[in-house]
Amino acid sequence: MFDRAQLRKGTLEGCILKIISREAAYGYAIVVTLRESGFDDLTEGTLYPLLLRLERKGLIAAEYRAGSGGPSRKYYRLTPDGVQYLSEFAAAWQEASAAVNRILHDKEG
Repeated sequence: MFDRAQLRKGTLEGCILKIISREAAYGYAIVVTLRESGFDDLTEGTLYPLLLRLERKGLIAAEYRAGSGGPSRKYYRLTPDGVQYLSEFAAAWQEASAAVNRILHDKEG
């Protein structure tokens, strides 16, 4: 009954930015990292529109790099605006998750 997709939708952008903040990464590597972190049903078809949206917002930039023995890959890195957005996302996530945990675990204040 619960729509997990709606919950994930709002958090994926921040998670993608965090992954890219560690080092420039290409799409499939980002998918693998997200899956290994618990986004089990994430597909590349979900990821690439998000990457495009982040790029259009100016939060990430892309460049093609030669692959080792294969075709070149599009690598993504954070822009200065992306660093700022990630910082704001992390702060907002901490506040929201703390509030939800207080309610779910009947903690006051």
